[in-house]
Amino acid sequence: MDRRKSCVLLAFFFILFLSMDANGNGNGNNNNNNGNNNNGNDGDATNYKELAPAKTGEERAHCNAKGACNSKTLQCPSQCPAKKPKNNKKNKGCFVDCSSKCEVTCKWRRANCNGYGSLCYDPRFVGGDGVMFYFHGAKGGNFAIVSDDNLHINAHFIGTRPQGRTRDYTWVQALAIMFDTHTIVIAAKRVSNWDDNVDALIVSWDGEAVDIATDGEAEWRTNGEEREAVVERTDYANSIRVTIARLVEIDIRVRPIGEKENRVHNYQLPADDAFAHLETQFRFSNLTDLAEGVLGKTYRPDYVSPVKIGVPMPMMGGEDKYQTPSLYSPLCKVCRFQWQTGFGAIKELAQY
Repeated sequence: MDRRKSCVLLAFFFILFLSMDANGNGNGNNNNNNGNNNNGNDGDATNYKELAPAKTGEERAHCNAKGACNSKTLQCPSQCPAKKPKNNKKNKGCFVDCSSKCEVTCKWRRANCNGYGSLCYDPRFVGGDGVMFYFHGAKGGNFAIVSDDNLHINAHFIGTRPQGRTRDYTWVQALAIMFDTHTIVIAAKRVSNWDDNVDALIVSWDGEAVDIATDGEAEWRTNGEEREAVVERTDYANSIRVTIARLVEIDIRVRPIGEKENRVHNYQLPADDAFAHLETQFRFSNLTDLAEGVLGKTYRPDYVSPVKIGVPMPMMGGEDKYQTPSLYSPLCKVCRFQWQTGFGAIKELAQY
């Protein structure tokens, strides 16, 4: 009898083990399963019409996305009644999600460097598939981060190579966002001594400098031929959100390399340069299934990451495929974007 019970127990645990293995991903990738969830492609999440606020003041939205959330009205909670709070530094904003989640949540309006579509540090990406990887590029180089039919985003890399190193340490200093016939550039100024309260952001629209107010609505907006573009502050200094209607929403923060970080990583940076750079998170709408770019390709439904999972620094190659002639050029070996008729040359922005 004891032997029979033992056999039954062994069979039970064996079946349980098989069930767990089938439901897990087995690749050590934090259950991302490289499942191409496209969590950063927010076409459904942001597919809604704004309604008049509730009598108690909370903002509301009518969802137009397909699926379970279609035609539902979502109302912001009392803890964060507005999508754009008046005091961004102290208050969270209301996030309306009309995708299958069908929810409203309170969040800080800042880049999450561990979230889908993030580009931070030296440079570390988290793709649309949830897989983290590094892409070092090259000091002074420009690379296509995203290239699709209606959107192209380049990144300008700054860096240094200490004596004895075989490659550059690099960071992203500027982004050029190209769409329709326009280009928005967001860049970090070269700063000798960093001060959190001093703005180190540079913003330009088609080559002309843009001043973002620090009071009132604290935003700049324009209506192009096809869509509206908005740049708004999400903190008193060095933090903004860029929204290109029906294409992309980007949270951007400027930060320096601190003394401790410089010492721990042995960057050997000069004392007169804080190496101010960008921390960024992208949320895309309406990317095609053939999107390209270092980050863009990770949103393809059939994408399988080539990086080695489980190592401290999984590396993504392809510098030769994604390098562009300048920050303002949408040309590379695999780039897809083409300017609409009417595009003209724009002024170069000061870079390193």
